[in-house]
Amino acid sequence: MIFGISDLHLSLTQDKPMDIFGDNWIDHHKKIADNWREVVSDEDLVLIPGDVSWAMKLEDAYFDLEYIAKLPGKKVLIKGNHDLWWSSVSKLRSLNLNNMFFIQNDSFEYENISICGSRGWLIPEDGELSPEDEKIYNRELIRLENSLKSAKFERKVVLIHHPPIGKDGAISKFIDIMERYGVERCVYGHIHNRFDNRVFIDGKIGNIEYNLLSCDYLNFSLLKLL
Repeated sequence: MIFGISDLHLSLTQDKPMDIFGDNWIDHHKKIADNWREVVSDEDLVLIPGDVSWAMKLEDAYFDLEYIAKLPGKKVLIKGNHDLWWSSVSKLRSLNLNNMFFIQNDSFEYENISICGSRGWLIPEDGELSPEDEKIYNRELIRLENSLKSAKFERKVVLIHHPPIGKDGAISKFIDIMERYGVERCVYGHIHNRFDNRVFIDGKIGNIEYNLLSCDYLNFSLLKLL
C-alpha cells in the first residue's frame, strides 16, 4: 500500500516549537509516529512531499531524517521550501538511511508504479514573479519533466511541495506537464492553517487525482493513497 503525509516540520535538535501555530501541534512528532505505526507495514511506501525538517544544516537534519527512517515502510521524499539542509541529493543518498529515497530529476519504482516529483514553486498565475522566483520556477518545471521522463512504468504518481494550482484555482504549467505524461495522482503540501483562504485541490481535476497531505490538514495521520 502507499500512504502519504507532508510538512512534518521536525526539529528534534533545536528549539523550534510548532505549537505557536496552535495547540494541535503540541508533540506533533509523537502523534505522527504513533499514527504511522498503526497503519504502515515494512512492505508499504510513504510519500513525503517536502518540509521535513527545520534544520539549516544536513548534520542537524540527520536526526530528523533518522527519526523518520526508523518508522515502518519505505519513504520517498522531495525537497520543500523550508528544507534548507537539502543542498545536494548525492550527499543525502550517501547517508545510507534505511529505506529512505530522495527524488531529484529522477524517479523511484515501487511495484508497478513510478514515483516522480519536484519541489514546485510560486507560479505566475498568482502574480508576477521576481527574477529569482522565475528562475526557480522554470528550473522546477524542468526537474518535474526530467523526473517523469525517467519513469519506467505507465502508472505515475507525482510528489510536489507547492500547490500546483493557483490561489484562485488557475491551472499551472506543472499540471499541464503532469497531464501530458499521464500522471495518475499528485500529492502536495505547503498549505497550513489557511485552508479557507485560498482554493486548493483535494479531489480530481482533469485526469489526475490530487491530495493535500499537510500533516495538520490530516490531523497528523497518514492518508492511504493506493
